[in-house]
Amino acid sequence: MYKRVLLKLSGEALAGEGAFGVDQEAIDVISQDVLEAVERGVEMALVIGGGNIFRGVSTSAQGMDRASADYMGMLATVMNGLALQDSLEKYGLVTRLTTAFRMQEVAEPYIRRRAVRHLEKKRVVICAAGTGNPYFTTDTAASLRAMELKADVLLKATRVDGVYDKDPKDPGATLLRRLTYLDVLRNNLKVMDSTAISLCMDNDLPVVVFNLLERHNVLRVIEGEDVGTVVQGG
Repeated sequence: MYKRVLLKLSGEALAGEGAFGVDQEAIDVISQDVLEAVERGVEMALVIGGGNIFRGVSTSAQGMDRASADYMGMLATVMNGLALQDSLEKYGLVTRLTTAFRMQEVAEPYIRRRAVRHLEKKRVVICAAGTGNPYFTTDTAASLRAMELKADVLLKATRVDGVYDKDPKDPGATLLRRLTYLDVLRNNLKVMDSTAISLCMDNDLPVVVFNLLERHNVLRVIEGEDVGTVVQGG
């Protein structure tokens, strides 16, 4: 169903069952799901968060300058990117770790045309360091990179089955299969931040929110199965 996708991973996804840090088993499971998609001919780009190592927003709320906290968060995403790159290559995938600001000893700078060329050659492109600017979340970075790379869809990986009308832990919560961008913005649904959703809406980029913890879900979404929640225009 989709030829080129951007997969947004939270830092917490790499922590597995732990509260923080990097869990190798969890990363390997993600890598296996990415491998399945690439073997079907899908071009894959990944944007990764850093919340398992450092959360800039929560730290700034405790008194740290927001810009400084956000830059520290961006560095955390690079650490996650290196861990994910190592795992992907262990499964035989060719990867490129790119960063929004220069760290040439460990990654190449993100250059749109070069990144597109990597995708065309079936390399997995990992985009770290967010947008390179403070005050922007990795969700916004994912929306931006998806549009720059002309992805067909943005896959938002979570720990729940999709978007619910209330707290997913509530027994009465209902899974919402189809939403519009305006539904998300008007009802303040916790899909992505408002800046990220607005970018997707302005460029008509569909978003699929799904459960990453269930094996093979990445491929199932890409192949068009009714998995998770689809957010798109009305």
